[in-house]
Amino acid sequence: MNWKDELKENMTTAGELKDFLNLTDEETVQMDKILEQFPMTVTRYYLSLINRDDPKDPIRRMCIPTISENDLSGTFDTSGEESNTIMPGLQHKYAQTAMILSTNRCAMYCRHCFRKRLVGVPNDEILENFDEMADYIEKHSEITNVLISGGDAFLINNSAIRRYLETFSAIDHLDLIRFGTRTPVVFPARIYDDPELLDIIREFSAQKQIYVVTHFNHPNEFTEESKKAIKALQAAGAVLRNQTVLLRGVNDNSETMGRILKLLTSWGIVPYYIFQCRPVSGVGGHFQVPLMEGYQIVEKAKYMQNGQGKGVRYVLSNTKGKIEILGQLDKTHMVFKYHQSKYPENRGKILIEEITPDQAWIDG
Repeated sequence: MNWKDELKENMTTAGELKDFLNLTDEETVQMDKILEQFPMTVTRYYLSLINRDDPKDPIRRMCIPTISENDLSGTFDTSGEESNTIMPGLQHKYAQTAMILSTNRCAMYCRHCFRKRLVGVPNDEILENFDEMADYIEKHSEITNVLISGGDAFLINNSAIRRYLETFSAIDHLDLIRFGTRTPVVFPARIYDDPELLDIIREFSAQKQIYVVTHFNHPNEFTEESKKAIKALQAAGAVLRNQTVLLRGVNDNSETMGRILKLLTSWGIVPYYIFQCRPVSGVGGHFQVPLMEGYQIVEKAKYMQNGQGKGVRYVLSNTKGKIEILGQLDKTHMVFKYHQSKYPENRGKILIEEITPDQAWIDG
């Protein structure tokens, strides 16, 4: 079975999950209502990681809808992606980076997704005009890297991946090309069972450095299958980095977060960012951790690491930029720094903000 056929076996309805998770009739009805607004798709592989005897299982929490998603407080575009859209499928928020939304498809719809507005629905933020987009990147020499995201960049066809790499490898002012993907975590067979994909990465990594940015959120996601996918990408010449999201009920303690960082570095994956969960409608109300609590979790997790794991940054990404959460001054104040900024006057700027104990976001 090829990977496209395997995806057709995903669970997408409450009825399919009823027997698998022993849902009651009432729970099934509630889930159906949630799925009318926020679709679900889960690979059979990722479902196999759930402890079905534990209703609070962290893997379950990341892939199975809950009634908490009815909390629509917050917004659907917390970092201003729409305002940074140059043309359908292309965003340019930071001078050096062009981001491509290559698809709105994922192997699994994470319940904490910050692009929940795009999940499973047609929209004009997804790439439709490749040539125009490539021309924009070629004409803007300040752009030194392209991030191919989505959705999931590895859910597009190999022919499309080849086209991206052929085009961008030929642009001299690009130093590297990045792919954002959760397939090594939720659908690793897409990688290790596809020699054509690996051959493409191997071919073009000899011309331009290719980075693959993964998304591990819990130690239970580090399986032999995932490791096989990671090692295949590394053998093909890709550099692996990881972005973890701090999530209530998943990794909101220093032991779990510390274990994630240690597993990453032991596999040769560089811990890149720990993201503060965004206040996205249907997400923030039940997944966000307060900033002061989050800072303590991250710092204690970093104490458990050797030098390779200590380089991770705890950040949040809002409409103005990517802001590093540097520390806590006292019981009511925290220190932040613009790690990246949309606006030149904010670059490197230090912020001291008064923070309440339950506050989980700042607008900068």
